Amino acid sequence: MIMNVLSRLALAAVLTGTVALAQTKLAVINTQKAMLDTAELKKAQAEMEAKFKPRQTRLETLQREIVQIQNQLQTMTGKLTPQAEQDMMNQGNRKQKEVQRLTEDLQADVDRERQDVLARASQRMQDVVTKLSEEKALDLVVDVSNTVYFKPALDITKDATAAYDRAYPLASK
Repeated sequence: MIMNVLSRLALAAVLTGTVALAQTKLAVINTQKAMLDTAELKKAQAEMEAKFKPRQTRLETLQREIVQIQNQLQTMTGKLTPQAEQDMMNQGNRKQKEVQRLTEDLQADVDRERQDVLARASQRMQDVVTKLSEEKALDLVVDVSNTVYFKPALDITKDATAAYDRAYPLASK
C-alpha cells in the first residue's frame, strides 16, 4: 500500500516535471558568431588592421632585409674580407633583434586592444541577449559551444546580432 502511494507520487512528480518542462521556452545562440557578425566588431577589426598596418609593414621590410643579408653572405662567401663579413653578420643580428622586439610589442598591443574591444562587446551582447530573451519570453538561452544537439529553429544568433546592431549603431562619420 505504501509502495503504491509512493509510486503514484513519483509518477505524479515525473508528469508534473514533464509538463513544466514542455512549457519551458529554450533558445540556442552562437555567442562568438553573433558578436563577430556585428557591425561594431567588423568596424573595430578594420580599424585595428589600419592602425597596425604601418608596424606590420615595417616588420615585413626588416624581414626582407635580413633575407637579403643572408643571401649576400652566402653568395659572397670567400669574396668578402673577414671584417666585411663580420659587419654584415652584425647588421643581420641587429635587424633580427629589432624584428623580435617589434613583433613582441606589436602582438602585445594587438592583444590588449582586441581584449578591450571583446570585453566591451561581450558585456553588450549579454545585455542584448537578456533583453531579447525577455522580448521572446525565453526561459533559458544556451551557448552552442555547450550544446550537443538542438533544432535549428531554436537558434537566435542572427536575432542577437541584429538586436545588437540596433542597440549599438555605428556613428556616422
